[in-house]
Amino acid sequence: MKTIILKISGTILTLFALITLFMSTSVIFDLFGIREKEGNYVLFVVISNFIAAFMYLLGAYGLFTEKKWSTKLLLITTTILIVSFIGLLIHANSGGIYEHKTIKAMLSRIAITGAFAGISWYFITKKTAQ
Repeated sequence: MKTIILKISGTILTLFALITLFMSTSVIFDLFGIREKEGNYVLFVVISNFIAAFMYLLGAYGLFTEKKWSTKLLLITTTILIVSFIGLLIHANSGGIYEHKTIKAMLSRIAITGAFAGISWYFITKKTAQ
C-alpha cells in the first residue's frame, strides 16, 4: 500500500511540476501569449514558482525511489513558497499591482506542497526511523 501511495503521489507531483514549469516559463519568457493572459503578474512569485517546479521534479523522484531527503526538499520548497507569499502580501499592501487570483493560487500551492511533504514524511521519513 505504501508503495502505491508513493507512486501515485510521485505521478501527481510530476504532473504538477510540469504544469508549473510550463506556466512559469511561459510567463517569464513570454511564450504562447500567456504573459498577457495572466494580467498583472508579480515576477518574483513567478520566479519562485519556476524554482519550485524543479524542486517538485526532484521531490517526485524522491517519492518514487523512497528517499528520505524528499521530505526535506519538499519542506524547503514549501518554505520558499511561504516567503514568496509573504513578499506578495507586502507587495499588495504597499499598493503594488497584482491579480487577486494569485493569492488564492499561492495558498493552494503552499497547501499542496505541504501535503506532499507530509506524505513524504509519513511514508518515508517516519517509517524508516522506526
